[in-house]
Amino acid sequence: MLDQVPYFPYILSAFIGIGLAAATGFRVFLPMFAVSLASYFHWIPMNEHFEWLSGLPALITTGIATIAEILTYYIPFVDHLLDTISVPLATVAGSVLFASQFADLGTFPQWALALIAGGGTAATISSGFAGIRAASTATTGGLGNSVVGTTETAGAGIMSILAMAAPVIAAVFALILLILVVIFGRKAWRKLRGSKNATDTI
Repeated sequence: MLDQVPYFPYILSAFIGIGLAAATGFRVFLPMFAVSLASYFHWIPMNEHFEWLSGLPALITTGIATIAEILTYYIPFVDHLLDTISVPLATVAGSVLFASQFADLGTFPQWALALIAGGGTAATISSGFAGIRAASTATTGGLGNSVVGTTETAGAGIMSILAMAAPVIAAVFALILLILVVIFGRKAWRKLRGSKNATDTI
């Protein structure tokens, strides 16, 4: 019945894409590994332009990168170095995963929408958590960063699964997440700036 709704395949693809993009805002490689794994075992379809994601080389590469990324975020100071490149990487990964859901849209609309919706979602969440991690370092001396890192990994895994299994729920969660990240991310950056100003004054 839903298949008879006009443009329903595009709406569903958008929901999946937004969910996957949100997941890359937490962790860059884990969502790509999840998609690669699911498509490799034919749990989800993959259009011909992104068949490289369903290949064994991509599966191995993203798997190794996922493990390395997760472990590295538990290393003090290194996690902040990763935050400096995580936003652009998340933007690219979010755009790619979003675009992978639109095979018949046309090249320009496909990538324009992917960059705006997918890349924008991923970049917002990634930058928000970078601010939260920076505030955590400033207030807890880095002791709370492991909690932030674990939350990010769990969020990436949950959103990746939801995006493929329950895309509508994933899209709703992504929207709520964007709002929360913007609110708490701004507060974190303001708190960090406030502590820096206080230090400079002293």
